[in-house]
Amino acid sequence: SLTKFDGRRMRMLAPNELAQIAGRAGRGMRHGTFGVTGEAPEISDEVVEAITNHRFAPISRLEWRNSDLRFGTVDALLAALEQKPATPRLGRSRDTDDLQSLRSLSQIPAIRDRLGDATRVKLLWDVCRIPDFRGISPAEHVSLLETIFTDLTSLGRIPDDWLARQVKRLDRSDGDIDTLSKRLAFIRTWTYVAQRNGWVDDETHWRDVTRAVEDRLSDALHGALTQRFVDRRTSVLLRRLKQKEAVVAEVNDSGEVTVEGEFAGRLEGFRFIRDKAASGPEAKALDQASLQALAPHFHLKADRFYNAPDTEIDFTEQGGLMWGSDAVGKLVKGADPLKPTVKAFVDDEAGDDVAQKVQRRLQHFIDRKIATLFEPLLALQNDETLTGMARGFGFQMVEALGVLPRGDVAEDVKSLDQEARGMLRKHGIRFGQFTIFMPLLLKPAPTRLRLVLWSLQQDLDEFPESPPPGLVTVPARSVPVPQGYFTMAGYRAAGERAIRI
Repeated sequence: SLTKFDGRRMRMLAPNELAQIAGRAGRGMRHGTFGVTGEAPEISDEVVEAITNHRFAPISRLEWRNSDLRFGTVDALLAALEQKPATPRLGRSRDTDDLQSLRSLSQIPAIRDRLGDATRVKLLWDVCRIPDFRGISPAEHVSLLETIFTDLTSLGRIPDDWLARQVKRLDRSDGDIDTLSKRLAFIRTWTYVAQRNGWVDDETHWRDVTRAVEDRLSDALHGALTQRFVDRRTSVLLRRLKQKEAVVAEVNDSGEVTVEGEFAGRLEGFRFIRDKAASGPEAKALDQASLQALAPHFHLKADRFYNAPDTEIDFTEQGGLMWGSDAVGKLVKGADPLKPTVKAFVDDEAGDDVAQKVQRRLQHFIDRKIATLFEPLLALQNDETLTGMARGFGFQMVEALGVLPRGDVAEDVKSLDQEARGMLRKHGIRFGQFTIFMPLLLKPAPTRLRLVLWSLQQDLDEFPESPPPGLVTVPARSVPVPQGYFTMAGYRAAGERAIRI
């Protein structure tokens, strides 16, 4: 709107007022164009030119009120406040609430009887300056001021019990927006009163009490206003969804999702995480609108993921599958220890195409990772020249992921002839005193993956982590671990310590 209410009437904004609006927040620091919003009419060329060239009508008159007040009598005070300025460039300001209240109170005989000296007159003026936050009516406000002035002059203070009753009836956070707004306006009167020195017995107490009530009402009003906005936003979203209108969603670099300009949640990988502040119908509307609008984003992201290099994907020690910082799936136990399957984390609303593409990419990743880190073991598994006992022993090594306690296969080892042992040694198998192993598979990367694959086969709820690389021994009894863990980690338990194989 290009109009304003100036306290008396609605009028058009002056060019200098429009210039002030245009210049806020640095908008006046560079050239631009003039436009209007809503149903505001176009700005005339003359006004645009005046703003552009900074040509405004000079201020010819200022409002003035006498600051040299006399408190000898109430009539002297009124005369000082009503005094006219001595120069035509100044105009007496319109009657303010405090002056109108003073006039009204000065006409009450009981009040005039209490104005025996300048101190009482000044106190009356201080009481009249209590802002009319309530805005009920001038008569109601004057009645309240009369009560306060009477108590201050007869008791020397505002009674605690009376003030407590006024505050208590306002200390409620129920009701609609209008009710809460009125209570907030009312409590601000008592917050102002509590700030006056000498008006109440325990000033600190009443300042804390009134401020706390004001804060609670302010929070309740903010919540009610937010809910009204949320309800309107929800109804708009639901209507657009019902009418099958297009809903605009945007995803920024950090994954924050906005729907029609409003924050709706986060896109983590291929799952939409709704804004936790939303609930009820709003949550449902946001979910529907977000997932509908995110459909093209899911497809674009799936294409980027499918073409991403393996270096951007990794597995966690709990079997999770990550794309950067986003969890996009997890490993699942397969029929073969070296052939786990994957479960992709994809919202159903993203569609089967997206889910299948993500799952294929994850399966390719883990298959290649196993092929790279367990290349010696896979070569052993696929060597068709192995026969007899050597082939059977090789099968056990594959099932054990390249590390076997010698005690578990002692009889089989004794049965191996020199030819069979030679065939196995060609694949890098070493026959240690306590463990039979493949040295290349004891390196940190294969060990980390072996523990994950072994944990899957053991159906563990929580996967044990691999020891830090480079340690020769680690504590063996400080933390409970599943049976077989140390062998899979490349160690042999020996009392209080586990020793590197």
